[in-house]
Amino acid sequence: MRPLGRPSVRRAGRARERGTVTAETALALPAVVLVLGLVLGVVEVGGAQVRAVDAARAAARRAARGDSPGAVVAAARALAPPGATVSVGRSGGSVTVTVSAAVHVWLPGAPAVPVRARAVADAEEPS
Repeated sequence: MRPLGRPSVRRAGRARERGTVTAETALALPAVVLVLGLVLGVVEVGGAQVRAVDAARAAARRAARGDSPGAVVAAARALAPPGATVSVGRSGGSVTVTVSAAVHVWLPGAPAVPVRARAVADAEEPS
């Protein structure tokens, strides 16, 4: 039996540790948010790269069929990331379409990440 008025050793230890979980969470939360932001930025850049590849391939197919340059660029811009530039070139019997864009991730102070895709298709003979 313990004397009245003295806290037990177990309670005294708990009283000293009270609030440590809150303090640890307050220190760890910014790091968790930063890692989440980085992961979301990587996903955003990856999605923009896929869109650029899709846009370049679709535009190269249209250019190979003999569509007008305006229609080829419009098709690429419809699929490309916002603000993308599209260039179309012909060399011999092939058509090359390049789609470039700068992806701005939402993290403050993060630089724009360039994405670029190039597709080449053999030009079809008119029938």
